[in-house]
Formats: sequence, structure tokens, C-alpha cells
Amino acid sequence: MEVTNSFFKTNNGYNLDGHSNNPSTLICFSHLRWDFVYQRPQHLLSRFATMFTVYFVEEPYHDAPGEPTLSFTPKADNLWIVRPHLPNGISHDETERLQKSLLDRFLKNKNLDDLIFWYYTPMALAFSAHIKPALTIYDCMDELSHFKNAPARLTDFENDLFKKADIVFTGGQCLYDYKKDKHKNIHAFPSSIDKKHFEQARTVKEEPADQKNIAGPKLGFYGVIDERFDIELVKRMAELKPEWNFVLLGPVVKINRDSLPKQSNVHLLGGKSYDELPHYVSGWDVALIPFAINESTRFISPTKTPEYLAAGVPVVSTPITDVINPYGNKGIVKIGSTAEEFVAAAEEYMKMNRSNWLPEVDEFLADKSWSSTFMEMLKRINATIANQKKNKTVARASEKYTYDYLIVGAGFAGSVLAERLASVGNKKILIIDKRNHIGGNAYDYYNEDGILVHKYGPHIFHTNSADVFNHLSKFTGWRNYQHKVLANVDGQLLPIPINLNTINKYYGLNLNGLEVEEFLASRAEKVYPVKTSEDVVVSKVGRELYEKFFRGYTRKQWDLDPSELDASVTARVPTRTNKDDRYFTDTFQAMPAHGYTKMFEKMLSHPNIKIMLNTDYEEVMNEVKFRKLIFTGPVDEFFNYKYGRLPYRSLRFKFETLETSQFQETGTINYPNDYGFTRITEFKHLTGQKHDKTTLVYEYPEATGDPYYPVPRPENELLYKKYAALANQLTNTYFVGRLATYRYYNMDQVVAQALSTFKKIMQSELSTKLHTDEDRVYQKQN
Repeated sequence: MEVTNSFFKTNNGYNLDGHSNNPSTLICFSHLRWDFVYQRPQHLLSRFATMFTVYFVEEPYHDAPGEPTLSFTPKADNLWIVRPHLPNGISHDETERLQKSLLDRFLKNKNLDDLIFWYYTPMALAFSAHIKPALTIYDCMDELSHFKNAPARLTDFENDLFKKADIVFTGGQCLYDYKKDKHKNIHAFPSSIDKKHFEQARTVKEEPADQKNIAGPKLGFYGVIDERFDIELVKRMAELKPEWNFVLLGPVVKINRDSLPKQSNVHLLGGKSYDELPHYVSGWDVALIPFAINESTRFISPTKTPEYLAAGVPVVSTPITDVINPYGNKGIVKIGSTAEEFVAAAEEYMKMNRSNWLPEVDEFLADKSWSSTFMEMLKRINATIANQKKNKTVARASEKYTYDYLIVGAGFAGSVLAERLASVGNKKILIIDKRNHIGGNAYDYYNEDGILVHKYGPHIFHTNSADVFNHLSKFTGWRNYQHKVLANVDGQLLPIPINLNTINKYYGLNLNGLEVEEFLASRAEKVYPVKTSEDVVVSKVGRELYEKFFRGYTRKQWDLDPSELDASVTARVPTRTNKDDRYFTDTFQAMPAHGYTKMFEKMLSHPNIKIMLNTDYEEVMNEVKFRKLIFTGPVDEFFNYKYGRLPYRSLRFKFETLETSQFQETGTINYPNDYGFTRITEFKHLTGQKHDKTTLVYEYPEATGDPYYPVPRPENELLYKKYAALANQLTNTYFVGRLATYRYYNMDQVVAQALSTFKKIMQSELSTKLHTDEDRVYQKQN
């Protein structure tokens, strides 16, 4: 199986959205040491280590007594700090030569297609430029050429890195604006925040020992104290306000310590660990960003800005462009250029009621997390590598391959047919999908908290067909699971479908099975013929239960009254007179043991199957040579909406992860009469996963968006039949699946339809071969 796709989890057993022939090793070249100051590289790469094996390569140590070596220090699962150890006193050229030799030795047995190179320093090209990994990323955190003691060749190397890189990130919007013309695939990712970490400052009860005896008011700064730090500004503030105390945390580099303020109210407490910072900030009245306005600070985006704010401490900053916009422009941070302006701003903050200010700050910071930045970066990386592979695959497909079948759609219908045709029919298959993953709407993945979720809403497998179940069992083990649903009605959680317990609990009765049957019969309305969804329900349970359990839910789901919908919609939900509270009663009810995506991966792992993702079929129809087509997308789209669009209902999903192991007592709770959503599903009930957090999904039906549910009405069926007539006129084209046949199918029904289609295809292939052989015999005899 050849796949054009995204990246994948390699060690902890789950996927993001990809397959095993994508890069799994990330090598980062950094000018910063991992244990120096915990900032952007540490935040990002510790998260990327949940997806890849990460090697963080530091600049060399000239401390090797003999032969140069590499040392490897584990920092977390899948994260290693790599330190080159070289002899002391060697030249720059020799340093680069030895680093190149060490790198080549390290990569000697590694597949370059398995590698991603991530650069923080362009200078690393001096020893790595000769290697061509699968992907090259440049995270341009700062304008390093403007820093003190910048290497003379840095600008030249950066220009080379822009040519080599497949994707570029910048550490702020200002830097992006400055660099955006240097690369076609460049994206701004300003400073983000580990909000929960710094929010600890709001509840710390005791300051660290070296700060707690410093009297207030206290104004603080943490970070590297170097040429960017405005020493004179802090000196002047200390003179203006001798009753205030200024706390400075961080290492002093590239400047003379004797130049730092000497006043008794300026306290240099040295470098502190990342874990310690919230404890120090907890005691500050105001946080400072006293950066000098010079070339070295022209493009910086200080990470400390959102960190201070998350700690609940107001901030005063010099006019750094990426602090002015957005923080200053939104009035969240005060900007000052002089000591006098800093003092005035700090005095205003000290008088301010923080309880009125904090909600605005928290709202602004809500989407600024490093986890969100990591996920957005990953999306950009996914898109880049997918486009690279798509271009290569299209070129190879048009030049070298002729496929027996082009299959449009990698959901159940397309994947089942691809596997059968490849493994049984020995056909060469190209399967494409416009999404960036296989599995269609059944696609599942582990979210950033490590919880397995279904991207397109809950998918619970159930079937009465042993053939379907046995077929899928070739590709997955199963976890026994019987889905149960409650409906929130008049403040009670009641079993749905309606059963004996539903009636007894709702009405406060104690009926047995026979009595509840009589009870429902007494309330049922005689309807003949049963045509609509309303008819189905009121003829079974009467109008009151119809109004409480069905009408509101159906209206939200379909934006139509049940009286306007075909009977098939509510006929899917039975009514029981026993205590069976399972949502389904099928013979086989289970969930794929490791998720649907894993099942699809195994199903499609055949050498005759090639996959292209992020691909619309119209992009390749004229580029790829194939004999026959299997189409699983919307049939009206295939015919360019010749007779108009077939109506569908769509869904919008809202995911929420909670800091609790369980939220609700069962997998799904319906809300037929309240709220804009129809139901809440808690995934851990479905998957059986053990985790100290839990993820929910809220479903909001909508008129627009991806097509999910064909709308079952007579006029829509007539419109579909027009498209079906067009489809029947085509030779060598098959329409399979919910969208292609405009049917409200369950997953097992789609699998059954695909297996049936496969048999028809094979019979047709056999019939064609027999006729061809007979013709050959006849021609030979005559």
C-alpha cells in the first residue's frame, strides 16, 4: 500500500491521521541548549515527541579528551537531547567537519524518507546541507542576524535554508511580515502559552524563600538578561520609586554583570526553572517587559507576555511591535517608552480591580495555548507532506501505472471494495479521498489529551449479518459493547428506545410487560395508512410520548416536522414492552478493538492498493489511466447537479475535554426538547479507554456542511431516480454507498452493499473472460 498522507504516532500505539510509511523521526538543530531557558523549542518539541521520536541536537561542547562523540540524554518519552563533544581548540572548519562526520555516522543506517529536519539555527546547514530528508522545517524564532555576536555567515546560511525548507514558521507576526516574501509556504505562529501552568500563580500561598522577604510593591521580570534588556530603564525606575522592589530572574549572558543596576531595591535572583516561575510571579504586583528598542528586539514576540497575563499579573512593556499588536491595541497590556511612563502605568495597575480585568484576559488567552499552536503547525506540516506525495504519486500514476479501478472515497464502501478487488481479484487499485485521512466518517484518532475520539460523531457498530461481521473481523479484533442511550425529558434521564422502565419511571407506575403493552395500546392512535414519521410513533405510543421523545428531536435533526418525513426515519427506533435498554438488538454489537482507523489501515495494507488523500477526483480523472470507476461520493455532484442538488442534513460537532474521568452515566444522552444540540456522547463509554480525563462531543444539526443524511421525502426520491437513471446508462462505473445511492444506510449496510457489488463485479469479469475465451476458440476453429 502506497499512501499520500499525514504523520502518525510511532510509539504509543495510535495515529493522528496517517500511515507507517511517513516520517517518524524528527531531528532538531538548535542554537539554544535544552536546559537553558524553557521556551518555544521546548514547548513545541516536547509536544512533537508525542508524534515522533525527537532528537534535539545542541551546538557542540569542546570538551572531548579524545575522539569526538555524541551523547544522548533522555528528557521524556521519545525525546533525546543530543550533544556533540569535540576536542578543544579546533578551528571552525574542523568543527563543522567533525559535526558532519558525527551526523553521517548517526544517520548511517537510517532511511532518509523516515526523517524530518527541523532548524532553529541556519548555521547547522554547515554540516547538514548535504542530507535530503523527507521534510525540512525552518522555525524562524527570531531575527538571529540582529543579535549580538551573530555569526558572519548567518544571513547566507539562512538564505540557503529558505531554499531548502519545505515549510517555514515564524515566531511572530512582525517577523512573518519581514520574511513572508522569502518562501511560498510560510506561516506566522506567535508566542503561545501553557496557561494552566502559569495560572498556578493565582493560587500560590507562599513565595519562594529568596523572594518572600522582599517587601512590596514588587515588580518583576524573568528571562535571559542580555543585550535586549534595557538596563538604564530599570535603573531609572528604581531611582524614581525607591519604595518599590524590582525582582529580576534569569541568566546573564553576552553583557557585563557590572553594568546591571546596583540599587538596593533591585534584586538579581539568578536563573529559575520553568516549574518555579509561577511561584515567583505570584508575589508580583506588576510584571515588566523592559526590552530595549534596537535591532535585536525589532522582531521578537516575547513568550513571557501571555505567561505573565495567565498568572493574573498586569504587564507593562516597552513598544515591542508584537506586544503592541495585539496586546497593547486591545488594552490588555500597557505600553511605555520611558521610566516615567512605566511608573505611571504600574501605579494605575496597582489601583486596578483585577476581578474586572481578569475575565477579559482569560477570554483573550483562551485560544493561545502551545497545544493549539502544535496542532495548527501539525496541520500545516500534514498538508505540506501530503501535497509533496500527491504530486509525486500523480506523476508516477500518469507515467507508469494503469489501474484496473479508480475508487473515489476511502470510507467503508470504497475501502471494502478496494481490499476485495486487490486481494481476491488481484486488481490494481487507486483509491482517492478529498479528506486528509482514510475511513470516511468512521475515522477516529487520539486527540491532544490522548483520548480516542470519532471526528465525525459517534459510530457504533452493530449488525445481524454474520457475513459482514466475519468479513470485518479479518481486519480487527473487537471489544464487546452494547450501546445505551438516555433521553433528557422533563428533568429525568429515561431509557430510549421507550421500554418498560421508561414508562414506569416517567409516569410513576409499576406496570409489568403485559400491562405496559395495554397501556401503550390505550394511548396509541389509529393511523392508516402509515406514511410519515409522525404516523409511525403516534400509532405505537400515542401523542404525548411522541411529543416528549420524538417530535423535538426530529425537528432539530431534520429541520422538518415528523409529519413531513418518510416513515423510515422514526421506524428505525423501536418500542419495547420489556426492560431491554440496549439501543440496538442486533446479533453482533462491538467496537473495533483499536479503533476504526486501525481497521481501515489493515484493510488497505495491500501492495495492489495505492492511496491519494487531499485529492478531489476531478484533479486526477484526466491524469490517471484506469479501466473502471467506483464512485462513493454524492451522485448529484458526479453529474454536476444536472437536475439540482439532492437535499442533505449536515452536522456541526463541538468537542470538549473535561478534567474528570467520567461525565455521564451512559454513552449518549439525547436532548429532544432543550438546547440547540441533539445529543452528547462520551467516547470512553464506547471505546473502553481508561484515562483520567474525558472527551465529549455535542452534535448540532445544520442545513449546510458535509452531507451526512439524505432527507427521506417523496420529492427527493423522485429527484434521486433521475440521477439513478443517468448512472445506469454508464458502463464501467459503479455507484456505491450512502451518498452515491442516496440512502440512509448504517455502516453494516454499506459493507453489505460493497460486498454484494464486489460479487457482481467478479461475475461480470468472469462472464467477460468466458465470452472472450469462447470467441478465441471459435476463431481458432474457423
